[in-house]
Amino acid sequence: MTTSDKLLPLVKDPERLEKSLKQIPQEPGVYFMKDENDRILYIGKSKKLRSRVSSYFRDSQRLSDRINMMVRQIIDIEFIVTDTEAEALALEANLVKQHQPYFNVLLKDDKKYPYILITWSEDYPRIFITRNRRIAKEKDRYYGPFVDAGLLRTTLRLAKRLFPLRQRPQPLFKDRTCLNYDIGRCPGVCQGLITPEEYRKTIQKIAMVFQGRTEELIDILSENMQKAAEELNFEVAARIRDQIEGIKSLNSAQKVSLPNDSISRDAIALAADEQHACIQLFQIRAGRLVGRLGFIAEAKSGTAGAILQRVLEEHYQNVESVEIPPEILVQHELPESEMLAHYLSDRKGRKISIIAPQRQTKAELIEMVERNAKYELERTRKTSDRNNQALQDLANILDLPDLPHRIEGYDISHIQGSNAVASQVVFIDGLPAKQNYRHYKIKNPTVTAGHSDDFASLAEVIQRRFRKYAKTSETDISSTQNTDSDWPDLIMIDGGKGQLSAVVAVLQEMNLLEDLRVVSLAKQREEIFLPGESLPLKTDSEQPGVQLLRRLRDEAHRFAVTFHRQQRSDKMRRSRLEEIPGLGFQRQKQLLAHFHSIDYIREASVKQLAEVPGIGLRLAQQIYDYFHP
Repeated sequence: MTTSDKLLPLVKDPERLEKSLKQIPQEPGVYFMKDENDRILYIGKSKKLRSRVSSYFRDSQRLSDRINMMVRQIIDIEFIVTDTEAEALALEANLVKQHQPYFNVLLKDDKKYPYILITWSEDYPRIFITRNRRIAKEKDRYYGPFVDAGLLRTTLRLAKRLFPLRQRPQPLFKDRTCLNYDIGRCPGVCQGLITPEEYRKTIQKIAMVFQGRTEELIDILSENMQKAAEELNFEVAARIRDQIEGIKSLNSAQKVSLPNDSISRDAIALAADEQHACIQLFQIRAGRLVGRLGFIAEAKSGTAGAILQRVLEEHYQNVESVEIPPEILVQHELPESEMLAHYLSDRKGRKISIIAPQRQTKAELIEMVERNAKYELERTRKTSDRNNQALQDLANILDLPDLPHRIEGYDISHIQGSNAVASQVVFIDGLPAKQNYRHYKIKNPTVTAGHSDDFASLAEVIQRRFRKYAKTSETDISSTQNTDSDWPDLIMIDGGKGQLSAVVAVLQEMNLLEDLRVVSLAKQREEIFLPGESLPLKTDSEQPGVQLLRRLRDEAHRFAVTFHRQQRSDKMRRSRLEEIPGLGFQRQKQLLAHFHSIDYIREASVKQLAEVPGIGLRLAQQIYDYFHP
């Protein structure tokens, strides 16, 4: 519902508040708190919606300053009823990810913590380390984030040595396997010597290592070794024996033994200051510490218990049921521990206990987790202090009213005008936000091979980036800036006065120059130019604010050059195929997708060429004749 601007907040309108609360049922579900602009302030869940929502407006209820601020802004309350508490929890998590309300606990995607990604959506899944957690396909799975990157790389390297996996993204030879197959490092994926089903079984064994299920994996392998020995298949039995020994050595070298080796549990604790909350989750399986995961949240986003609750909800929704331990130890009481325990018990198929221990061994374990969280907080604080210093210095240099939260950098890359592309990189609070990076192919018809125009190219990119905000009249766009998370506080152009003037001209045409702060950074002397100024600002190239702009400029350049090389490579691959009569762009793509290389296409027979979709015998003969005149 869209509220009227004349409506008062519910706390100042008791009659409308009472009416709104009566409309909410005493059933499980999710509720939305909205402000006067119909923006969602907060999304919550409860097994009894009316009781939970009413608690925000009771005089006797002691609310934090942050929640009090939210309650004073609530104009409207909406809700969605679910059948069960578990459904309410899952729905709330999805809605929070979609809307990212200001007053919800939002975990940051901390780039210093790596994940393991397994592409289960593919017939032959790949497994690799990544720091960007973006679900591209529903079946793909992330494991982590892991705090110890060195240990993670060692574990993956050992797993790849113990189990035969595809070693190359593309086959080395068209009609035979390579050396990796001969020495047992690859199962012959390129020649179809292993079925997708069998290959996935191997990947599932490796996944068990990163799920902390090494003991279970050793039991499975031991059974397979015994079976192979009984069938007198001693070579297979010996290979499995080596795999078991390798996994045991990983356990002995990299895991920490804890008292009571019969229980599997997770232990979670946090350490917080005024800005950050660093959370550590220790995974203990059969008395061994097998994994240490790390998360970061804004400290002001909620109480310690609410932050821990959000971490556990997000974590366990992204793992398989076998990874949920029967016992979870928490540093602070969770606000809705009963609902979370019920949800996890349903997923696991057995009772899950959530305990806040007060003494003895379990409390000592929580203290150890908290101590590690404090170390992580100290590291985070130092990084944050350096970034804040750079942002503050940059704000002083450019006379900005506030610290620049979002900074965008732009650069152009080409070779004498050919394959001209542009990059847009984004820094959030002084750190690269790679999920917001963008590429642009320059469409200006005057920019061709032998004729470059960086000024026109930059003007084109800025026009395309901000055209949805262009104003036909002098209207205020402050509301746009407030509601759009992609509105930049600062734009940096790689170049000097000429490049900056071209961008300024196009922003003036769109009536946006007054609303956007734009500067350029010249390479030669690291000089900062402002619109309308003939001389650069007086700065030291080594001061923190200038160094931040340099990092942004270098990242924009790297990103643009990488995309340009990719475009140039793709064009070179297609250039020879374009000379073949009757072979259009789509058929060129099909040929390259099938053979992966011009060399393979040249070596293919007419029959092999004709097997490509869209390539008949007649065209296959033309292609063959072109390469074999």
